[in-house]
Amino acid sequence: MQAPLDLKLLATFVRAAHSGTLSATAVQVGRTQSAVTMQIQRLEEAIGQSLFHRSGSGVRLTGSGERFLAYAERILKIHDEAISALSDKGLHGSIIFGSPEDYLSAFFPALLQGFGTLYPDVEIKVVSAPTVELRTLLNTHQIDLALVSARDATDAQGAVRTEPLVWVGSKPALDLYDFGDTVPLALSASNAVDHKAACEAMASAGLRYKISYASNSLAGLIAVARSGLAISVMTEDAVPSDLHILGAPLPCLPRLGILIAFADSERSPAVEAFADHIRGVLPSL
Repeated sequence: MQAPLDLKLLATFVRAAHSGTLSATAVQVGRTQSAVTMQIQRLEEAIGQSLFHRSGSGVRLTGSGERFLAYAERILKIHDEAISALSDKGLHGSIIFGSPEDYLSAFFPALLQGFGTLYPDVEIKVVSAPTVELRTLLNTHQIDLALVSARDATDAQGAVRTEPLVWVGSKPALDLYDFGDTVPLALSASNAVDHKAACEAMASAGLRYKISYASNSLAGLIAVARSGLAISVMTEDAVPSDLHILGAPLPCLPRLGILIAFADSERSPAVEAFADHIRGVLPSL
């Protein structure tokens, strides 16, 4: 009689199939790359089939691997559903959740505390990145769901919440700075939503500016704003109490729609439950 399949091996296989690299899979499952390689080998030995073509750039599914992936995902989903339905301890499983850093700072502690109280046996791993990078991680199945930003009204349909972008500095008004006729800005990377919004607003208002500091770290942008050497941009709820929100003559900035985006794969009960929790809690935070 053939030995039953190990669910941990199946979970590692599914992550590797979606990420395309064993190094990324190792980060997701919290193991070393060599351990992940051994797990894949054990699974291949158990089913008697080669599941991946391996190359220097990563791994891709063999024909057998593509057929087996559908079974593996169904087995894991049914397992989670069965545990959730029959266990008096509620949901089990793990989630990889992505979010821009300002949303993590403003909202995640409350979201996690509430969800953790309801479902203490669900593990949540967090990835912090700008929206454009989170979209890539979702498309490659390296994260399960994410909070992402949208500026366009069409893209923002179905937003769970909207948040205004604001100018932030160490002094309460622009004329208190000795900037001259060119305003120095501390912004996130050029592909980030807030960076593009700030530059477009300054150009539309006819104000001269320069990008003096660039960082995808919210802590880095806050530090520069505190120094008084530049003005930064962030969502209103992420502004620390010791910094000021600046108004005219700086132009108005748009409101961002905050959406929940998912990887294009079967969603586990834990992922669905966390998404429902965000929809219920985030609007009121």
